[in-house]
Amino acid sequence: MSSAMKVSKGSLLIAKPYLGDPNFERGVILMCEHNEQGSFGFVLNQTTELFLGDVLDDTIYQDITLHLGGPVEKNTLHFIHRRPDLVSGGVEIMKDVFWGGDFTAVKTLLNLNTLTQDDVRFFIGYSGWGGGQLDDELSQDSWIVSNTTSDFLFSTPPGNFWREILRNMGGEYRSIAHYPIDPRLN
Repeated sequence: MSSAMKVSKGSLLIAKPYLGDPNFERGVILMCEHNEQGSFGFVLNQTTELFLGDVLDDTIYQDITLHLGGPVEKNTLHFIHRRPDLVSGGVEIMKDVFWGGDFTAVKTLLNLNTLTQDDVRFFIGYSGWGGGQLDDELSQDSWIVSNTTSDFLFSTPPGNFWREILRNMGGEYRSIAHYPIDPRLN
């Protein structure tokens, strides 16, 4: 069961239940770049116990959850958003989803409650692959490639994301959504 879709900026990588890498177990990764030099993105459905205000010197009045973007450079902070009308300088990754931008404006807008957790996701670290590495994993049938919408990405709770994206894909993927974490326990 392999996905016929090609990976590109804005694609989702959905870990198959038997991927075997604890960093990506039931992970869904939004791809920000994929080319011959390498690939990178952010895990959408792994949260931390930290809030944005815990990692900044600035005061952030909203409790904005930090996501674990991946196992690479966990000392870095990244964000995606869907408000280019408020946050300038972001790079469009897919329709209505942007990576980065004016971080000073983001902090101000968060404190004014003009920008909310429904519009922005923050990540510690990222997921990265060297040139050809992700293509090798795809050829080993470790990932399902799909797409989504901005609304689904920002409104689906992280704990439900893996299962819901597979259910929405339908067919054979709908049955994967119900695959147990450890089939030996069935």
